[in-house]
Amino acid sequence: MKLVYLDNAATTPMLLEVIEIMHESMQNNFGNPSSTHQFGRRAKAAVETARKNIAKHFNVSSSEIVFTAGGTEADNLVLYNAVQNLGVKRIITSKVEHHAVLRTVAHLQEKYKIIVDYVRVNKNGAVIIEDLEAVLGKSDEKTLVSLMYVNNEIGNLLPIKEVAEVCKKHEAYFHSDTVQAIGHYEIDLQNTPVDFIAASAHKFHGPKGVGFVYVKKGVSVKPMLYGGEQEKGVRSSTENVHAILGMEKALEIAIDNMEGDRERINKLKLYFINELKYYFKDVEFNGESDNVEKSSYTILNVRFPVKDKMLLFNLDLAGIAVSGGSACQSGANKGSHVLSAFLNEEEAEKTSVRFSFSGLTTKNDIDFTIESLKKIIKA
Repeated sequence: MKLVYLDNAATTPMLLEVIEIMHESMQNNFGNPSSTHQFGRRAKAAVETARKNIAKHFNVSSSEIVFTAGGTEADNLVLYNAVQNLGVKRIITSKVEHHAVLRTVAHLQEKYKIIVDYVRVNKNGAVIIEDLEAVLGKSDEKTLVSLMYVNNEIGNLLPIKEVAEVCKKHEAYFHSDTVQAIGHYEIDLQNTPVDFIAASAHKFHGPKGVGFVYVKKGVSVKPMLYGGEQEKGVRSSTENVHAILGMEKALEIAIDNMEGDRERINKLKLYFINELKYYFKDVEFNGESDNVEKSSYTILNVRFPVKDKMLLFNLDLAGIAVSGGSACQSGANKGSHVLSAFLNEEEAEKTSVRFSFSGLTTKNDIDFTIESLKKIIKA
């Protein structure tokens, strides 16, 4: 049976070059980076070289990169430090953020009684910058703004430089979950005054369980985990050497191929949009996902004019892996918090599917998916 993988926003397949780098490290570079003997020193040197190479891609110092177990830990590290260590009394975010931010902010609000303000989004789920300005201006409390660069469900692009300048103007810290952007968009942190970003390797064909957080020089960060002094005292735990090297390689490949991949995947996305419109007359696209200027080229969130809880299941039976725009279609009790933030109840209850692409996606994959959808929805 033919298999089609269109769930790259959830995770991406590891590239062979990444697997080879990790395999070699597992065989020959197994020392603990904290050990002082030659095996440890070799591992430490490999980790620090990876850190420098990753930092160069973002035009920052290696001392500003802290390795984590992924994007969720990176987000938590920033948000906890903002409140516990940096004196933040107010967090501004939106209701379309990843749960790694929203649930952490809710916990911090309950535990520390901080103020939480939610910036409004428009009818397409895009953050209203004027509202961010207004919310920032209504209080002098020390503030952190947390808004994601690429929305993981609908693909909306945040005008990150504009937001960064607004935050700078109001002397607020700016944290952006860039998990869906890294490896797909250029991020020069010298030209974009962001204080913190989060990354996860498995979103750009690297291994799972490893990522990093960028912490702007001069901002003090304390550990959430205690027991060692790894990562310059910021993140206790023996470094995952093999995964870090795999992440370094995956990021290098992603950035080297970025321009070509973007052009090719954009064409595939536009082709898919046109095919969907042709065969499914009442189909809608959630957020800005059908606008290649305002959304990520890797994500397309489609709302079908039916309520079919079996659509994802039937696509899976046909060999096609996708995600639901609404979590109720994947076994959860509640619908998508992202779609509910800007769709009315009737529209939010319709069946939405997130298709997400990578450099490995082919036109044949798109054609097979269209043919399968025609059969499933007709049936």
